[in-house]
Amino acid sequence: MSAETLEIVKEQYQAGKAAFERGQYRQSVECLEKASALVDRNTRFGGEVQIWLVTAYEAADQKKEAIALCKQLDHHPSYEIRQQSRRLLYILEAPQLNRRPEWLTQIPDLGTIADNEGKTRLGNAAAGKKSSSGSLSGAEPVDLSQVNTKDNRFIWVALIGILLILGSLVWWGF
Repeated sequence: MSAETLEIVKEQYQAGKAAFERGQYRQSVECLEKASALVDRNTRFGGEVQIWLVTAYEAADQKKEAIALCKQLDHHPSYEIRQQSRRLLYILEAPQLNRRPEWLTQIPDLGTIADNEGKTRLGNAAAGKKSSSGSLSGAEPVDLSQVNTKDNRFIWVALIGILLILGSLVWWGF
């Protein structure tokens, strides 16, 4: 393999890993497939590229391709690559557990927040300016008739105790 080809493989490999880590699994698969096509698959580096490709396939919901590539890697010359492919194959072929809907938390799509962010802020500011109190916090005034304002005896006991301690310290000259 020439130095230029090796450089292209390394660039595609790094781009694929970076895309995977950003959650762009389809792009990761594309980059890693390009790197895998150019690299010598029987080298340790070629095996690493293919292991990453298996992981990207799984993340991109291409489970059949991931399992097929794992089975190919089971005959790789590198012991570490074979061992890693067996572990991945075990995970990929494991049965899916049934999960009840109440066990899961639905995460809303936050991709549209950036589009509506300016509108929301302007809407909140306009609503805040319309409030009669003049504050933007939007907090309602508290009805003091609902608040317990009775004296607490503990406060008086604590104050008397502190005064006794301070008085005794002054009397004894500490």
